[in-house]
Formats: sequence, structure tokens, C-alpha cells
Amino acid sequence: MPLQLRSDLTALTGYHSPQVAADVRLNTNESPYPPPPGFFEALQRALHEMPLHRYPDRHTVRLREAIAHHEGVPPASVFPANGSNEIIQTLLLAFGGPGRTACVFTPSYTMHTHIAQTVLTPVVEVKRRADFLVGGDLVAATVAKLAPSIMFFCHPNNPTGLAEDEPAVRAALDLDDMLVVVDEAYGEFLGTSWAQEAVRRENLAVCRTFSKAWGIPALRLGYLLGSPAWTGLLDQVHLPYHLNAFSQVAGMLSFDFVDEMRARVATLTSERDRLYDALAARSDLTVWPSLSNFLLFRPVCDAETLWRGLLEHGILVRNFASRPGIENCLRVTVGTPAENSRFLSALAAVLSAVKPATAKPGFDVSSPDSLGSSAVCDEQL
Repeated sequence: MPLQLRSDLTALTGYHSPQVAADVRLNTNESPYPPPPGFFEALQRALHEMPLHRYPDRHTVRLREAIAHHEGVPPASVFPANGSNEIIQTLLLAFGGPGRTACVFTPSYTMHTHIAQTVLTPVVEVKRRADFLVGGDLVAATVAKLAPSIMFFCHPNNPTGLAEDEPAVRAALDLDDMLVVVDEAYGEFLGTSWAQEAVRRENLAVCRTFSKAWGIPALRLGYLLGSPAWTGLLDQVHLPYHLNAFSQVAGMLSFDFVDEMRARVATLTSERDRLYDALAARSDLTVWPSLSNFLLFRPVCDAETLWRGLLEHGILVRNFASRPGIENCLRVTVGTPAENSRFLSALAAVLSAVKPATAKPGFDVSSPDSLGSSAVCDEQL
């Protein structure tokens, strides 16, 4: 008999972002700019000196120290890993599991739910308000009704691009017996962080990554910031030698190029604002303000048709047309000025050629307020 997937995983689908051929790839929120040449030169020198016949530093001591110096926290508050996804998995392995529930406010980053389910942690998904925020009242109602052990936030949120509202996070932090995880994958674009507070509190974990603003997603590197009172517990559940030597060195070297990273962020932020102004000026779509390197928008026409039309013009964006809470929406990553101009030209051409969509019952594709009110998802109760 062929091997069968674990029965509780049969309904899951893996993380999916179509990797189809396109001249301009604006679908995965990558930086269009690589690190500066000096970074590659330093990395090449380090590779020549790397003892590849030895295991990497199991405790990532030097990398922890470099991250701690950059963030202004003690090294004992730092846990590096293979991207923020391994951090999420490690947190759930340590503090989730059977009998403990994780809470996610949707729409948000889908891997929070996916990883929780793969490590046998039940998940409750709670709908955000129509403005995509959460609010302290909804947090309090959720905790009172469902008593989760772990609660996830994104600051700023993906795919909406908004900063997580402080009252919601504060309301969650007031509950000492619940771990609050704030995913700051796009934190460099926002400029504010919960990192310093995470060091002082014993129920707050902040996740950051080198995949976005730092521009090295191929190396899979991220880190957690939390209280020294518990971060050491993560060493009990992650695999030995889980972070390879090359990625460790790359992370350390990245901090020699902080100014260059910030310059790239400033460029992308300016381009994001240019894209937003251009989209907001159109009457045939709705776009939401963003504090990240992407924009979520909803066309009046059928989003699936628009997505395919853009692809025919060589432009690949992220298709969220069927995602609950953001139905008929697409998301575009901020690219180079030339890529962004090409996207706007293609968008105008496709929108001029397609008809407005026929609204589904109870859903108006032209209205940002058609997302519904905040409520705990009935199927989770």
C-alpha cells in the first residue's frame, strides 16, 4: 500500500506562490535590489576561509552577538534560524502542540496557520475588522471565548500592509499566560518595532528576517528576539546544527552594510508611495495604504482576469482573488522604478480592455467595506 499522509494533514496545501515565467516578478515581496558589491566580495573572502569539513557553530554565538549589537539587546535574547518560518515552527514546537491553541487574525500570513497545523497545534482563525485592524476589544473577546496559548500578529501585516494596531497587541500582552508573537518580516519599512519590549517581557516574541529589506532570501536567515528568561528553551526543540555556516557568516557581514540597506528601503518606500498615488487615482480599483514593500488592491473587474492579463504583459503579481477576507484582490510588490512603470502601463492596458465584474451576492467588488465585521469564525467554535 502506498504511504499515506497523516490524516489531519490531507486537507492542507503547501505554501503556494506560482513560480511562472515572467519578465517582471512582483509577487513574492522580494527586494528588487541585491546587496552591494562589497557584501559579495566580503562573503567570497569568508567562504575561502570557511572550514567546510567541520560542522557549523551549533549555538551561532558570533551571529547572535552581531544581531544583538545591531538590535541593542543582550545576545541571550537572540535566536537565529533558517528564516522566520523556522522561528515560527520552533516556537510552536516549544509552546504549542496538542491541548494548546494558536490564534491568527485573518487575513494575515498563511504560514502561521499552516505551520501550527503541521505540528499538531489547533488553530482558531478570527476575522479582522473591515479596516483590517484587530482592536483590543476583539482580542479580549477572543481570549475570553477561546483561551489561546499563542496569538500571532504581523507588524506590518501581510498581505494588507498596515501596521498592527498597538491596542490589540497591548491587550494580548496583558495576559501573562499567553505567548504573543509579533512577526516583523517587513519591519524595516515601518520603522517601529516591538523588539525592545520583547526583551523585557516574558510573553512576547518578535520575529525578523533577512529576506526582505536585507535582500538575501536565498540564504534563508531570520532571528527571534525575546526575553533571556525563555529563549534558551528553544535549543531543546530545534535540530542540531540547524543553521549552516555560510548563512551565519552572511548574516554577520550584512551588518557592515546597514547604510546601504537603509538607502534601498528609502528608495522602495518612495516607489511604494508613487505606486499608491497612481493606483489611488484610478476609479476602477481600490488600493489600501501600505507601510511595507507591497500594495493590496481590488479591481472593479474580475481579479483573476486581471492577473492573467498582467501575466500576458510579462508582469507577475500575487493573486488573492479567492482568499477569504480579501476576495477579488491582488497584491503587487514594489520593484525598481522601471518595473513599477511597466506594471502601471500594463495595468492600464488590461483594465481598459476588461469589463467590470458582476458582484457576488453579499459582496461588492468595488467596496473596501465589503469585508465583513469582526467575528470569530463560526466554523472554529
